[in-house]
Amino acid sequence: MAESSIYETGPALSELAGLLLSTESFEELLQGVAELSVRVVEGAATCGISLAQDGRVLTVGSADKLAALLDEQQYEYEEGPCLQALDTGQVVHAVDLADEDRWQSYPLLAMSHGVRSVLSTPLLVDDKPVGVLNIYGWAAHAFSDLDRQLAALLAGQAAIAITAALRHYDEVTLSEHLRTALSSRSVIDQALGIIMGQRRCISDEAFAILRTISQRRNIKLRAVAADLVETISRPDAKPGPSPRGQ
Repeated sequence: MAESSIYETGPALSELAGLLLSTESFEELLQGVAELSVRVVEGAATCGISLAQDGRVLTVGSADKLAALLDEQQYEYEEGPCLQALDTGQVVHAVDLADEDRWQSYPLLAMSHGVRSVLSTPLLVDDKPVGVLNIYGWAAHAFSDLDRQLAALLAGQAAIAITAALRHYDEVTLSEHLRTALSSRSVIDQALGIIMGQRRCISDEAFAILRTISQRRNIKLRAVAADLVETISRPDAKPGPSPRGQ
């Protein structure tokens, strides 16, 4: 990693530590951690954060749609670096998925999306894994020793934030936050479908359009998605111009 990236590590970790105070919800906090991880870890293409809750594993924060998909395919097939890291509490590094023999179907699934390497770092609370920071790379051998150290620091800081959140929210409230995260993704998926139909574009392009609207209007992405879905769902709704982020 370049010297400039090393220099920026301190401010990045300070930003991460401040996310708990600056974000309004648990899922927004983890979303910020995922996005920050992509900016800090040079080899990262995308990042997702998984949490174990009530016997289930959920993706509660992701840098983009691809990260959520890469996480959720592991849950579906019940195999992959994320689940292994969660089960063992140890870092799982897939250097080159083309050479992997630890999981049956998952390497081919990930490579079909252009991903060749995965770095899954457990989030430890009281020395027990409660989640995983999953960082994905386009290239084989994408993550240097320094990248792995940065991932460990990010996971450690994220675990501290999660510990604080677990202490702040009771179990019922935390479960509600996780359900809200799932509901938000469902609404976002609906909005993406609408944009894809209007603009005749792929999912990644639709997500970029939705995010641009969110940033330009300074409104949370899920709120923009919900507004779009509600507008289209009205009985008197008429086909209008496709979203342009204005």
